[in-house]
Amino acid sequence: MSTATPPAPPRPGAELALHDVRLGHPDGPSVPGSVRLRIAPGELLAVVGASGCGKSTLLRTLAGLLPPLDGRVTQDGEPVDRPAADRALVFQQDALLPWRSARANVELPLAIRRVPRAERRRSAVAWLDRVGLADHAHKLPHQLSGGQRQRVQLARALAGRPRAVLMDEPFGALDAHTRAEMQDLLVEILRGTGATVVFVTHDVDEALHLGDRVALLASGQVLDVPHPRERDARRAPETVELRRRILESL
Repeated sequence: MSTATPPAPPRPGAELALHDVRLGHPDGPSVPGSVRLRIAPGELLAVVGASGCGKSTLLRTLAGLLPPLDGRVTQDGEPVDRPAADRALVFQQDALLPWRSARANVELPLAIRRVPRAERRRSAVAWLDRVGLADHAHKLPHQLSGGQRQRVQLARALAGRPRAVLMDEPFGALDAHTRAEMQDLLVEILRGTGATVVFVTHDVDEALHLGDRVALLASGQVLDVPHPRERDARRAPETVELRRRILESL
């Protein structure tokens, strides 16, 4: 039985919004059209689209890493113009520091925020326990499998209790079995955080399993998912029909 300290109570999720935003890089090409989108507090919005349609650019704009070419990005009605600790990014490549143990990697964002050492250690241990890696806290990244490294990255992102989590194809490099395990773990972990999640994926089935809604970036459509996070619902007629519509739009 685990003796790790339970994580702190959840914080309310952030409301994220794009107000007629034109996405792109200042010195590069822009994404055609503009985006008008509201992501409700605590919602999991899955974003799908073909390569090059601006999915990753959307995440970086929501994170405050990339300014919009036009329009406004807001969090709870306030402008997003720089990165903030309550918006966490999770990438396909885990980006763990190779010289730090799993526990030290999870502690890193807390150390940057000058959380006292004992408190950040307790938090890191608790989160590693939640992602099933309590016995691997001392290991370096090269001693972990790809799925385990992604678990560490997820623990690191959530240890700081962000109000929004922005995920850029985080399971895209994993095999099918590990990917399904990580999807189920994500659902379980997020249930207790209250965080708003924007999850970019090229996998329509992943989007239909995880999302409350699915945003089709190229067409601007946002579609309600009939049975979010229910594995057995993938064969339900309404899910099959929604999958067909999404694939046709792509």
